[in-house]
Amino acid sequence: MSTKETVRRMMTVPSQVVHVDSPTEQRNPRTTEIDRMSTLGILTMINDEDRLVPDAVAKVLPELADAVDHAVEALRTGHRVHYVGAGTSGRLATLDAAELVPTFNVPSDWFVAHHAGGDRALREAVENAEDDAAAGAAEISASVRAGDFVLGLTASGRTPFVIGALQAAARLGAATGLVSGNARADRPAGVDVFISVDTGPEVIAGSTRMKAGSAQKILLTAFSTATMIKLGRTYSNLMVSLRATNAKLRGRTLRILSEATGVNEREAAEALAEANGDLKVALVHLLCGVDAATAADMLAANGGHVREALLACATT
Repeated sequence: MSTKETVRRMMTVPSQVVHVDSPTEQRNPRTTEIDRMSTLGILTMINDEDRLVPDAVAKVLPELADAVDHAVEALRTGHRVHYVGAGTSGRLATLDAAELVPTFNVPSDWFVAHHAGGDRALREAVENAEDDAAAGAAEISASVRAGDFVLGLTASGRTPFVIGALQAAARLGAATGLVSGNARADRPAGVDVFISVDTGPEVIAGSTRMKAGSAQKILLTAFSTATMIKLGRTYSNLMVSLRATNAKLRGRTLRILSEATGVNEREAAEALAEANGDLKVALVHLLCGVDAATAADMLAANGGHVREALLACATT
């Protein structure tokens, strides 16, 4: 094949073309001169646009709260939470799920991320992966069961892989939610929780890794953190369920115990040793004045909630 013929084929318009009607695809009238600005001017303009994201997220907090309640119910009853996304959405979902294990010491299968194109697509684009609704349905059908909660994320509001996955989840009896970055997209049939975030046109038209992606990151972090709080994985605003896997985290564990109880670092270290390194057990042990074994039993009887264990201690 000649070089000319190769170039011609590369420039051929694909047979399947979709025009997405979304604010994120429009040109932003505020940034049309961005390529003529200084470096600081470019960064300032991007930052000005980024400042719009938290307000857009604030408008959908009631819907996000509904999603949190679905997730809490699923996890309390022995089920799982699943994230489904493609491209930036899938990468952000995978990151959020991965960070929950060390941060809150949750079982590794509590939050499961499903990314169009698989692990390879985390590092590079996989052609047409997001357009395969059947692949999304197959992915979910292989791992979801009734009682789970499945949260899809899509900047366009229409990603076939994600929609196909949600439809399969609903057929299996799982509760479903969708985070959409397209304020013009309709709520898909069968979705229990619809979270439509309007971050407006991007700094660079169509680059949804920018404001739409930032909104998804904020929503995911808030969603999973609120779920962990409701499940008793924190005490006050302290990370009492963390997994101390390095020197920094071991130091944080001692600091948290000292801050929560008022003991010095030496006493905190002794309490942790008695609790076999379990921060929650050490906390109840110190605050209730009971031995570590009794503290562990009190936590087990109260679903691992430090506050509830302390309340039970106060009434005995």
